[in-house]
Amino acid sequence: MSSSCLEDLSIQDNQWYRIAHEMLSMADIEINGTRPFDIQVKNPEFFKRVLQEGSLGLGESYMDGWWECERLDCFFHRVLASGLERKLPHHFKDTLRIAAARLTNLQSKKRAWIVGKEHYDLGNDLFTLMLDPYMQYSCGYWKSAETLEQAQENKLRMICDKLQLQPGMRLLDIGCGWGGLSAFAAKNYGVSVVGVTISAEQQKLAQARCAGLDVDIQLQDYRDLHQQFDRIVSVGMFEHVGPKNYRTYFDVVERNLKPDGLFLLHTIGSNRTDMNVDPWINKYIFPNGCLPSVAHIAQTSEGHFVMEDWHNFGADYDRTLMAWYERFQQAWPQLAERYSERFERMFSYYLNACAGAFRSRDIQLWQVLFSPKGVEGGIRVPR
Repeated sequence: MSSSCLEDLSIQDNQWYRIAHEMLSMADIEINGTRPFDIQVKNPEFFKRVLQEGSLGLGESYMDGWWECERLDCFFHRVLASGLERKLPHHFKDTLRIAAARLTNLQSKKRAWIVGKEHYDLGNDLFTLMLDPYMQYSCGYWKSAETLEQAQENKLRMICDKLQLQPGMRLLDIGCGWGGLSAFAAKNYGVSVVGVTISAEQQKLAQARCAGLDVDIQLQDYRDLHQQFDRIVSVGMFEHVGPKNYRTYFDVVERNLKPDGLFLLHTIGSNRTDMNVDPWINKYIFPNGCLPSVAHIAQTSEGHFVMEDWHNFGADYDRTLMAWYERFQQAWPQLAERYSERFERMFSYYLNACAGAFRSRDIQLWQVLFSPKGVEGGIRVPR
């Protein structure tokens, strides 16, 4: 089959092509066009597959090599900015999954370990090569930064300063990842840290990173925590908690935080309050995840804490993701021996799709600072 399925099969006469062409034109995207954000279709079944299966069909057909795009990030920016994704059909399986999320607890203590095994345990070689030296798998803070490493160091320092860390304090890091924040806080602020993760691979690397520091990295569910801390932080973990567990999550934070403590929540956020998660992301990247909304956080934290500050720097995630994608591409020759070509297409699609989502302001990145009863006179929060 030639590089253009349209040339060989007169697919323009196909009803699926006509519908897809009309929809894509709303985002100023051409089929087999010449611009970087136009798509190059290799398989004539692409149109039917995407129109019948929606987001899952779009992602899986890319993984199968049915279409190409020079700048996937720009493609997704245009699709999301035009609202095109809301016009795609919802597959019956997606409807069942959303219904199941409303009826059952997809992030129960038993199921919470799934995302650790399926994503965070993919391989420390992959994440070490893709991420910065601090191994931060969350949004960097690009104010005054020119490199990924500096943006992530800025983020770490801003978190520690917002928490007003002082030597001798005890810090709990819920969802500590590969220990970058735990090590940074212990080394630069003189605090004692307990970090928890549900990924065995993360724990292994985090323990090595934090060797010689006053840091204890534990493999456990956050719901099993029963200690007292001066400060609590949670970065990039709340997306895996799920709406049915939000109140439990804030219960856990409250019981582990001293009365004069501070809690910082760093999370991706949705503009809409619903249970819907992109089906492709759910299947291939973050199983059982769900992005919280402003209402989710406000309603379930009410009665537990005073909200001292809400900081949105979601635009910085676009730049972070594109930096990861650049490093992933550079590292691929080293990774190709262990990971398949299909995996490379999957991971490239994931990073670029997310970058486009942040660029279009479809999703956000929030840091929310809480205190148990409110600090008299308020808190001066650094930016």
